[in-house]
Amino acid sequence: MSTSVDLDKSAVEPTFVGISGGRRARNALATGLMTLAFLIALVPLVWVVWTVVSKGLAPVLTGHWWSESLNGLLARQQGGGAYHAIVGTLLQGLVCAVLATPIGIMVAIYLVEYGAGTRLARATTFMVDILTGVPSIVAALFVYAVWISIFGLPRSAFAVSLALVLLMVPVVVRSTEEMLRIVPDDLREAAYALGVPKWKTIVKVVIPTALSGMLTGIVLALARVMGETAPVLILVAYAPFINFDIFQGNMASLPLLMSVERSNPTDAGADRLWGAAITLILIITLFQLLAAFLSKVTAPKTK
Repeated sequence: MSTSVDLDKSAVEPTFVGISGGRRARNALATGLMTLAFLIALVPLVWVVWTVVSKGLAPVLTGHWWSESLNGLLARQQGGGAYHAIVGTLLQGLVCAVLATPIGIMVAIYLVEYGAGTRLARATTFMVDILTGVPSIVAALFVYAVWISIFGLPRSAFAVSLALVLLMVPVVVRSTEEMLRIVPDDLREAAYALGVPKWKTIVKVVIPTALSGMLTGIVLALARVMGETAPVLILVAYAPFINFDIFQGNMASLPLLMSVERSNPTDAGADRLWGAAITLILIITLFQLLAAFLSKVTAPKTK
């Protein structure tokens, strides 16, 4: 019995005996080139992170940076904080997520579960591909033309959220679509065999199985759009004070704060610029960690 087991193992496991020196050299060369390419790609990333941290860490470590706004401060005055910009960034991102997430999920469900191979599905996929490559400034100009020029509504943070929706929806559709496609068809067929309707199979079986990847894609898509600058420059004006009303009035955000302070030549302007940059990086990093946590918590249990 032991002899047969040994023979089976030798037949399955490769031994790599007798590999020529040329093949070993080519393998070592390819490994070295890949390692070198990785290190070269890592250099600008480390450089950017080091520059932002070294120049923006000082204002971020102060308590008033997280609890005060810039209301009443002159451009050359030190002090104040980015609380108003942080609130604006989170409000615009939250409204964008509330609008874009159900739209993206429903479109993905239609493409995978209902419209496979139909003309409407092919047209929808084509439009999603187009939206994926649309620059943020084009989305902002479209919302400006419709929301402000045609409807006559004021510039507001809600208009910014609408522009961000156009940027977030295709990412949510693509990530959700891929997660739904990797759900085994055996699960669907087992539910159908038990007489479960298709809509209930999707809600009770397919979506819970793919929920981990779906949530990760949604959070990463939100983190991506929160750093867009063009929509806030076109669709809302900067305010140095806190505004919780997204439908009227000016509202600050971290990208908009950086754009405003970029034209401030004083040391106070430089501190606020780099402080806003590192704050935005920290918020996006928190969203990345949240995506990893949700992916782990909602992953299907194997036991």
